[in-house]
This record gives sequence, C-alpha cells and structure tokens, in this order.
Amino acid sequence: AGDLAPVIALISEDWGEIAAFLEGRAYREKPRRASVSRATKETQIELSVNLDGTGKGGIKTGIGFFDHMLEQIVKHSKIDMDCVVKGDLEVDFHHTVEDTAIVLGEAVKKALGDKRGIERYGSDILPMDDVTAEVALDFSGRPYFLWDVSFAAERIGEFPSELFKHFFKSFSDSACCNLHMAVSSGNSHHQAEALFKAFARSLKAAVKRVPGSDELPSTKGVL
Repeated sequence: AGDLAPVIALISEDWGEIAAFLEGRAYREKPRRASVSRATKETQIELSVNLDGTGKGGIKTGIGFFDHMLEQIVKHSKIDMDCVVKGDLEVDFHHTVEDTAIVLGEAVKKALGDKRGIERYGSDILPMDDVTAEVALDFSGRPYFLWDVSFAAERIGEFPSELFKHFFKSFSDSACCNLHMAVSSGNSHHQAEALFKAFARSLKAAVKRVPGSDELPSTKGVL
C-alpha cells in the first residue's frame, strides 16, 4: 500500500467482501466445509468437503474405477474432498458405492447450511468423444431422481455399470436434491466418465455463491 495506506478503505481479493463493503453491510461469508463419518458392519467411511475449494483431495475406496470417477467430481466441481472408505469388497462393490454416495450427499447438504446466497440450480451438457451427457441439478430440499441411461456393457472392467444409477440415486436422496441425468449411446467408459464430469460441473454451478447475496433462492422462504 505504501504512501496510499492512509486513504485505502479496503484491501481484498474476495468479491463477496468487496460487494458487502460497497453496500455498507457486514461481511458474513463463512467457509462451507463439512465432515461426515459413517460406520456400519459393511463400511467405514470418513469424508470431508470444502465447497469453496480448488479441486484438491484424496480418494481411497479400494475400487480403482470408482476412485477414478470420484476424482472427476473433485477435479471438475472444484470442491475439495478427502474420502477414505473401508468396505466389504470381498462380498460386493454395492455397499461401498451406496454408502459413499450417502455420506457425500450428507456432507454437501451439511456444508450448504441454509443455502442462502447460492445459485441453487446447475446443469451441464458435456461431450466426451462418442457420447454426450446431460445433467440438471436443483438443491430444492426434495429428493427426486430421473435416469435416462443405458450402458453399452454390464461391466466396465470389474465394475458393474448398474451401480452408477444406485450411486447417483443415493446422492439425490441424501443431499435432498432433484437430479436428472441422461447420456447417449457409446463406449461404456466414456458414458460413465461423461456423466460424472457433467454432474461435477452441475454441482459446481449449483453451489456457487452469488457475490454479495444473502438471499434464499426460493419464494417459499425455505429450502
């Protein structure tokens, strides 16, 4: 600041803080972080999220392809996430996939709090080589799930493709959001990855803060 220090009113790189200053109100933006632990006879999960992150974190579920898909969420949503899962993989992948989705939904819902100042809606159309995925998401406070997906193969490597529907349905139920998903025909790996990337980008858009806003994005007055 140097010689200008006596006349500088605010130094900030945060547009929310700048908007609050210009409007003459207190800046109350808080970090949106949450951690959730879940322990059952089938899985033990430790998961944390930071909705205002930069897309960093570590994923360890014991299922290689599932880790790869969850890493797409982290990378393309810019949400920081650390997730460690110990599941009964000797029985099936089902419990690990379902419980991870439940915990992720709980963590996102918890981090959003009262949802004031967020966009609420997010959608994306994403091409990936031979396929196109479409996702629309609304943090309405009501779970509703639509799935227009037909995978070309029953398995992607060792991973049963039917579990992707279960993952996203479980997330929708846990996060209490509307989630609509569709993908064109094509290579199964590309279908799955395009869906996860489009979901991540929709999630990023929906949780985005509106600079300077503390309004609830609903005419009902509650979400």
